[in-house]
Amino acid sequence: MCGIAGWIDFEKDLSEKDNIIDAMIETLKLRGPDSEGKYMSRHVLFGHRRLIVVDPEGGKQPMKKEIGGNEYIIVYNGELYNTEDLRQELLKEGYEFDSYSDTEVLLTSYICWGESCVERLNGIFAFAVYDKSRESVFLARDPLGVKPLFFSRRGSSLIFGSEIKTLLAHPYIEPVVDRDGIAEIFAIGPATPPGSGIFKQIKELPPAYCATVTRDTFKMREYWKPYVEEFKETEEEAVEHLRELFVDAVRRQLVGDVPLCCFLSGGLDSSAISAVAAAEFKKRGETLTTYSIDFEDNDKYFKVSLFQPTSDQSWALKMAEFIGSNHKTVILSQKQQVDALYGATIARDLPGMADIDSSLLLFCEQIRKGFVVALSGECADEVFGGYPWYTNPSMMYADTFPWSLYVGKRQEILSKNLGDLKLEEVARSYYRDTLSRVPHPEKEDPLDYRMRELFYLNIKWFMVNLLNRKDRMSMSNSLEVRVPFADKRLVQYSFNIPAKIKLAGGREKGLLRKALIGILPDEIIWRKKSPYPKTHHPEYTDLVCAEMDSILKDKNSPLLNLIDKDKVREIVDTRGEAYKAPWFGQLMTGPQMMAYLIQINIWLKEYKVKLEI
Repeated sequence: MCGIAGWIDFEKDLSEKDNIIDAMIETLKLRGPDSEGKYMSRHVLFGHRRLIVVDPEGGKQPMKKEIGGNEYIIVYNGELYNTEDLRQELLKEGYEFDSYSDTEVLLTSYICWGESCVERLNGIFAFAVYDKSRESVFLARDPLGVKPLFFSRRGSSLIFGSEIKTLLAHPYIEPVVDRDGIAEIFAIGPATPPGSGIFKQIKELPPAYCATVTRDTFKMREYWKPYVEEFKETEEEAVEHLRELFVDAVRRQLVGDVPLCCFLSGGLDSSAISAVAAAEFKKRGETLTTYSIDFEDNDKYFKVSLFQPTSDQSWALKMAEFIGSNHKTVILSQKQQVDALYGATIARDLPGMADIDSSLLLFCEQIRKGFVVALSGECADEVFGGYPWYTNPSMMYADTFPWSLYVGKRQEILSKNLGDLKLEEVARSYYRDTLSRVPHPEKEDPLDYRMRELFYLNIKWFMVNLLNRKDRMSMSNSLEVRVPFADKRLVQYSFNIPAKIKLAGGREKGLLRKALIGILPDEIIWRKKSPYPKTHHPEYTDLVCAEMDSILKDKNSPLLNLIDKDKVREIVDTRGEAYKAPWFGQLMTGPQMMAYLIQINIWLKEYKVKLEI
């Protein structure tokens, strides 16, 4: 895993601009603590920071390869899970290799197949290749958005990097946020629209997109999305097919030359990954290490809800015993979580999921003390129908994003000068635009039609936000986290599974549960879904209220330019009770909403955001 940066300008001489690319590279040192490299030419500058996972000597970047008298240079952040399959194909085509790194395989894939190489890749990636003879740069991002890639077009220049802070290190780019950006922060946040960098001068290359930069053109295209195909399997056949795909996805992601562990909450998804990984470790005579997270006194204050019916810790311990893992529990205090709101904001370069981000940041910090790579269970809920909005009719058929049903309530906390932003309309516009892109067969059962829409909404919006969260919180601790359920093959397969099979037995993730029989104990398989844990301790509420109180009392707080101070004061004085509507998804309620506002204030202040409102 790594961080990448670049500056392309075919009209200017960049060869003496090493101080600028150095500044951009410096922002990526946490993503790549092990080494640094750069490539400099008249029109193209590439920078790279490396976290060594595979082939310490042979995987150095930027990597250069000369074929037929032409030079090709790559910077790459990611991991290919079909490296050896591709290598064998390329050997048959007559290509040779100097290393066993996936970087060289990726670069050679581009040399052999050109821009269509992205269609052959199974993995997580963001990369740029400079084709010297063609005087072009090709950029691409993985199909589901596990790895980030931001860019900015400034005159004849294209500037790119793994994080927003990388672009802000360039003198051409200012931290300007206009009314559209503020509307996205409040109407869509903590998610971001596909392609948006929130900052006025910054865009994000959306998942499954690639772009080509030449002297005269900038062309961006979508190279993959789930496609419609007839589903011909019985439920029993689907169970076997899914089990095969899933086990293969996990096995492929166990590669590496560094220590690897698994996140294990005791829920279905992380338990399944940990079980397969533990079995593979045992074959090698090794013991898998697993990690779970908990909070001080959580057993005392846990509250049952539709979204969080049970606490995780006892289940994590049961599962660890079942697979024979070396299990470790990270216990966080309330103050730690509130203090880490700052670090989580810097890691994202944006306000995020409040303590859901900050707790993950702290969790990854502890895991990194012993490991470089971890496997995690994200994406199964989006892909196999695990959320309540896949089964609850009132949520299923809402005419907006089902995880943001109360955007209208957010309007109440905006300052009067932002009253015309019309947050509900902003959200609904993005929602309907996304629905217009969903592929459907000519004749489709109404339930399957809606399930296909929900699937698409989830992988393009909700899932990408969770993947952004996982990437930023982990990589800011120099930890690579892999997500087997984000395998493109699994996503494509699930897209066409009829609802009655996907929700087999009338259960959320019913098919996935059946596919895991024999891999997991029955009590784990049939346990009701519970999401990433959050604190329920009243001390957390006390702490965020105190922090919000200090922000409201400080006349220099930049947040005050955006909010109705009296309304937010009411929320603080009632300890969140004056704002009961969930802000986002399953976990962000009153205290988390206040924490989100705290993050907005941190972001505005630390990034010296220039508001155009």
